[in-house]
Amino acid sequence: MSVHYELRAGTALITIDRPERRNAVNLETADLLQRAWQRFDSDDKAAVGVLTGANGVFSAGADLKDFDLVDRRDGFLGFTRMIVSKPTIAAVEGYCVAGGLELALWCDLRVAGEGAVFGCFERRFGVPLVDGGTQRLPRIIGVSRALDMIMTGRPVDAEEAHRIGLADRLAPTGSALDAALELAANIAVFPQATVRSDRLALLDGLGRPMAEGLMIERRHGLGVLDVALEGASLFEDGFGRSGAPLK
Repeated sequence: MSVHYELRAGTALITIDRPERRNAVNLETADLLQRAWQRFDSDDKAAVGVLTGANGVFSAGADLKDFDLVDRRDGFLGFTRMIVSKPTIAAVEGYCVAGGLELALWCDLRVAGEGAVFGCFERRFGVPLVDGGTQRLPRIIGVSRALDMIMTGRPVDAEEAHRIGLADRLAPTGSALDAALELAANIAVFPQATVRSDRLALLDGLGRPMAEGLMIERRHGLGVLDVALEGASLFEDGFGRSGAPLK
C-alpha cells in the first residue's frame, strides 16, 4: 500500500509511502489518498489529521513517469478539492515540491523540518498547477511572493518558508512529524465543536466583504453556543484561568 492510515491518540496520521518515486503520486496513490481523507472526516476517533511522507521526503508531486492521473471531482491528486470538517497539518521533511507543495498547501498548517525544500518544480516541465496551488499559495504568502515561486520554480528552503509564512513552524531535521503530532495533540484537547466551527467560519469568510464575513461568523458561532455555556461553567468553577490548560 502506498498510503497508510494510522490513529495516534486522537490524530489520524496519513503517510504517503512510495520511496522509490520520492513519494510521487500516481493514480493508485491518488485513489488511496482520497479514501484516507474521507475516512478521516468520518472517523469519530480522529480530531486532527496529519499528512506526511515516508523516508524523509514529503512528496515530489505527480508521478511524471506514470503520468496516469485523471481530473476527478476531488482533484487530480485525490483530495485537493475536498473540504474536510476538521483541522489538518502537513509534516514536511525533504522535498515538498510541485504537486507535493499543493498537497501541503491544502492542509491548514505546515510544520517543516529545517532541511525541507519547497518549490513549484513542475515549472521546468511545463506542467500546470491544477491542485489548488495558484489559489492557496497567494492566500498564504501573498500575491507577489506566490508569483515569484510559481513563475520561477525556484527552490525555497525551510528558513525562507518560515519567514514568509509558508511554514508555520520549524523543527530540527527529522523531527517535523513529532512536532506536528504534538501540535495536533494540543489542538485536540480543546472542545472540538468550536475548534471546527471557528475554523470553518474563517475559511468560509475568506475573500468575502467584511459585513458578509461577520454574518458567516455569527451563523457558525450561534451553532455552538451550548458548548460555550458549558465552558463558561468550567471557568466559573475555577478551571482554565490565566491561560492554564483544562485537564
